[in-house]
Amino acid sequence: MSDFSEELIESKTEDDQEESYVFSGTGMSFPWLQNHIGTIATGGKKEKDFAQTTSACLSFIQEALLKHQWQQAAEYMHSYLQILEDSDSHKRQAAPEIIWKLGSEILFYHPKSNMETFNTFADRMKNIGVMNYLKVRLGEPGGGFREGTDCMEHWLWCKNNEYCYRKYLLFVYLWGICCLWTDEDDYAYNAASQSMLNHSCKTSVNLGALIQTPGVWDPFVKSYVEMLEFYGDRDGAREVLTNYAYDEKFPSNPNAHVYLYNFLKREKAPREKLISVLKILYQIVPSHKLMLEFHSLLRKSEKEDHRKLGLEVLFGVLDFAGCTKNITAWKYLAKYLRQILMGNHLAWVQEEWNSRKNWWPDFHFSSFWAKNDWKEDKTLACEKALVAGILLGKGCRYFRFISKQDDEVLRKKIKRIKKSVENHSIVNPGL
Repeated sequence: MSDFSEELIESKTEDDQEESYVFSGTGMSFPWLQNHIGTIATGGKKEKDFAQTTSACLSFIQEALLKHQWQQAAEYMHSYLQILEDSDSHKRQAAPEIIWKLGSEILFYHPKSNMETFNTFADRMKNIGVMNYLKVRLGEPGGGFREGTDCMEHWLWCKNNEYCYRKYLLFVYLWGICCLWTDEDDYAYNAASQSMLNHSCKTSVNLGALIQTPGVWDPFVKSYVEMLEFYGDRDGAREVLTNYAYDEKFPSNPNAHVYLYNFLKREKAPREKLISVLKILYQIVPSHKLMLEFHSLLRKSEKEDHRKLGLEVLFGVLDFAGCTKNITAWKYLAKYLRQILMGNHLAWVQEEWNSRKNWWPDFHFSSFWAKNDWKEDKTLACEKALVAGILLGKGCRYFRFISKQDDEVLRKKIKRIKKSVENHSIVNPGL
């Protein structure tokens, strides 16, 4: 691979040839890399102004990258390294990050590059102040992860830097996930990926540190749990989700409880356990789509306080404007109101209705909504009319409008609604 290094330094002088070399394990050499990085690392400075040259080089590099001219980009990068000696401190401070990003891009795509060359480059970049040298190409499971593998060996250096260490943990995690879920016909099933998979098992112990760090890690926790389930470690998955949902160090996060509930549901956990998880979710997001499922669990419970809570949950869902046309919620409420009133629990209904009777009539049961709902969704209108009649009586504008409609298909249903209101209305139970 030495011919690649010769191409990179095609314009070098005889004096340059006598400089110290940086060798990779395959014979690929970078004399210019040792010279320029060594100068910066030791604090040396050459009083030269390369502003015009480096600016032009950067433009040429960017153009070469866009055109996939990797060799030309490498040649221009040779000259651009001089920016590390620029007299402008702002440019000099920004240079290492630029060199790292452009250099790793070139090495990734250059046909004569290899992993050891990349690792040598990354190691040298670390020493000139590149804080994010672990940010390899995470989006390329066949390349960036392959080249980034050995970067993780630097973790002993980076764990003393909290910022860098957290970046490292995140990198390890994403790298392991990508190894697991790459397509079968692609990279994940060849010999190299098997080696990476084995390595991911060794480094997975560090993922615990990431999950335990307070914060919102939703996509990472979800994928990590999938990985644990894939390997059959259901106890480990349950522990991760439980800690993520209940650890007080973490911010309140509804998704943590959703993930735990879905996991327990897959495990066919007891109803009581599912209810306990959704109860917390209800306190955080009472309009969550899982609340209807929560109601179903509560309705089937043998505990009276659970059945009472089931009514509260339905009212809570329909308090939100985004749920006003949720026909399932209205069906559940219409059916449950009749069931509760037949069970002699009028007080439950009155308790929920007393806090809403001043604003629900206009919010849900106005003449406008009666006409609009009948026009858009007759089934929804019928369910709402039953609820309106039970809560407000036969004089309710919504109920009166729907009950007067003459629809051949819904005629029998409207007749049943009138009868239910007569039997169950809380306004005048004797009607």
